[in-house]
Amino acid sequence: MEIKIKALHFTATEQLQAFIQKKCAKLERVHDQILGVDVVLKVVKPETALNKEAQITVHIPNDDIFAEKICDTFEEATDSCLEAITKQLKKSKEKQRDK
Repeated sequence: MEIKIKALHFTATEQLQAFIQKKCAKLERVHDQILGVDVVLKVVKPETALNKEAQITVHIPNDDIFAEKICDTFEEATDSCLEAITKQLKKSKEKQRDK
């Protein structure tokens, strides 16, 4: 599974990238047919408190699963996105079983 991390208008630290890689790798436990994961990080309106946005797209056969969250830190935003994606992946897998 390939994980692409893109930081818009800033440079993501090695620590942040390692955190995201580790968290995204756990998605394989939920769904075994993940083709790739795209993570986009950006800072929204720098003067506000909730200004870290994470967008995660998971590519699976015949579908893409997407989540977007804004939080205080990129780690929080990533965790929130991955929770939403985990739910969507489980639903997708159940639909495949039902067919």
